[in-house]
Amino acid sequence: MRSDMAIHTAFAPGWADAGGGAPAGSINRPKPLSELPRLARDTTADDPWPVSVLSQKYHDAVARWPGAWVEGQIVEINTRRAGSAYLTVRDNFEDISVSVMGFRAFAAKARDFRQGDRVVVHGKPDLWVKQTRLSFMADDIRRVGTGDLKEQIEQLRRQLKGEGLFDAENKVRLPEFPQRIGLICAPQARAEGDVITNARLRWPTIEFSVVHAHVQGPQCPPEVVAAIQKLDADPSVDVIIVARGGGSFEDLLGFSDESVVRATAACRTPIVSAIGHEDDWTLIDLAADLRASTPTDAAKRVVPDVMEQEGIIAEARMRIESRIRALVDNETRLIEGYANRPSLTQPLTMLDKPQRFVDEAKVRLDIALRRIADDASLTVEKLQSSLTALSPQSTLDRGYAVVQTAQGAVASDASVIPDGATIKVTLKRGALEATKTATLSQED
Repeated sequence: MRSDMAIHTAFAPGWADAGGGAPAGSINRPKPLSELPRLARDTTADDPWPVSVLSQKYHDAVARWPGAWVEGQIVEINTRRAGSAYLTVRDNFEDISVSVMGFRAFAAKARDFRQGDRVVVHGKPDLWVKQTRLSFMADDIRRVGTGDLKEQIEQLRRQLKGEGLFDAENKVRLPEFPQRIGLICAPQARAEGDVITNARLRWPTIEFSVVHAHVQGPQCPPEVVAAIQKLDADPSVDVIIVARGGGSFEDLLGFSDESVVRATAACRTPIVSAIGHEDDWTLIDLAADLRASTPTDAAKRVVPDVMEQEGIIAEARMRIESRIRALVDNETRLIEGYANRPSLTQPLTMLDKPQRFVDEAKVRLDIALRRIADDASLTVEKLQSSLTALSPQSTLDRGYAVVQTAQGAVASDASVIPDGATIKVTLKRGALEATKTATLSQED
């Protein structure tokens, strides 16, 4: 059912000439209402109703319809501070929607409801004469429960989260400087132009591989899955963007399909979801490596800004040049310091320290040698004294003599030496040989 009516009309005589155009210099005026056919069956090609009359007739007819309670699921809701509320309610079983609007008390109640809620609404049909638009003027709204579709998506979300498809460790980091972007979007969609235009404004050399697919309806999930797999198999594609403009809750259902979510999680190429507007959420956003609020936001987040990169490069070059200048200046100061050192201006001063070391070493060596000589002299004197004290010469000096046999043995017993034997007698000065003639006793 369409809430808007497209009405094609023909002008009756008096509105235009037979050729279909107004006479030159004249302004056609509508017939008075009293001269128009009273009933629809009385109209003819030569005597039609103006659009305003038809719209008013419809309005009067709709105004006689009774009020009713209707049940459905909220797919769009917009409450305004001015005291009005606009809803789109979808049938729970058929693909049929109706526009609902209300004021003041109804708008105050509607602020407590969200997209996806299942509700019952009371009101009366109404036709807006200005555009011949049929809507449902509501005066009461009550919650029946959470919408069936929303509950199914929530159950699927819990299931896939339990399998780890949304875990942060499974996310792939986007390349910093991609060369080719794979774009999945509807043919001739505004999202395609937004992504390509904004990406090339930021990074003019970026290339695109665009795969068109349905982004709503039953064809959406299989075509999006096939597009993801196709781009993922292309080695030249560095990152994939799945883009779609805003839409109603039911328009975005394809991106919460289980097959789409699993294909996104299994994609090895980094993938960015840009579905709807910032307030729109689908399950593909949880499985993607990055969620962008809009297609334009996706383009800005996938590619760097060439102006920003040029600024970074310029700043880096300035830092490098500053660092090099600082190094050169430092080395120059070192060279100047070396050149001005006395060791270079007066090279002989380099020998001052070694000369002092040699002189001090000579003094230390002389002192050490003197100490060694003194210690040695003292030792010799002590040994000489000991030797003198122990030497037989000291005994001889006191008048004693040493008697030795002809064989050189010292004779200590006179009886051992036979009479007539030659003996050697050593005195204080010199020695003599003698012959033993007799043995005397100690008393003799």
